[in-house]
Amino acid sequence: MPSMMDAVLVAERLDAGYGTRVIQRDLQFSVRRGEVFVVMGASGCGKSTLLRHLIGLQAPLGGRMLFNGEDFWAQPVARRAKLQQDFGVLYQNAALWGAMTLRENICLPLEAYRPNLCRAELAELAALKLALVGLGGCDELYPAELSGGMRKRAALARALALDPQMLFLDEPSAGLDPINSMALDELILQLRDSLGASIVLVTHELPSIFTVADTCLFLDGQSGTQLALGPPAELLAHGPQAVQRFLRRDTRLAEEAP
Repeated sequence: MPSMMDAVLVAERLDAGYGTRVIQRDLQFSVRRGEVFVVMGASGCGKSTLLRHLIGLQAPLGGRMLFNGEDFWAQPVARRAKLQQDFGVLYQNAALWGAMTLRENICLPLEAYRPNLCRAELAELAALKLALVGLGGCDELYPAELSGGMRKRAALARALALDPQMLFLDEPSAGLDPINSMALDELILQLRDSLGASIVLVTHELPSIFTVADTCLFLDGQSGTQLALGPPAELLAHGPQAVQRFLRRDTRLAEEAP
């Protein structure tokens, strides 16, 4: 387990929201090197909003976000763009370009940020990233030719294109059946172990939370702030009542089923 001295991303009294509307206040947490950090909570609590701040799409309403010790939002635009090259993002709907093959999708960030690579090198790197996620030999397929689980894997391959220090995954299991969801969880752990990347995963899926999370941040929609921070098993046993209810909900539903 990484030490707290290895923090890659730090949020200091962060306020998340849009315009003048604050959805979450005073968030404080750190993501360590090689850690799977899960942001969890009920739908509408602000998980995806927080993610937009963390990946640099939208400035938070208050507080600071430090990446490798640099105050991200205090940097000039050019410096922020440079730092973002160390971020890989998997969007909830995969967001693959439908008119491009998987190779072309993965080569997009490479062509933008690695201009010295020749066509053969680009193709080789794209094939490597696809192989990493279990899609070797699928280079010439289009997104429409893939199953839902394969599209998520292809989007993950694109997120890995620039060998990022951090991966941000927004509801990666959304829309997947349990088998594909479990396979994706296993892949996330394999990538964490093999690449040493830090992973921030937004989800409300309990199986994924207990399978992959080292640390969980629970966002509460009613109070508008974080209620708990810690390993999922510890939060289940000793966390606030609202957090324990959230983590036990599948068990409760199973007991109430006829």
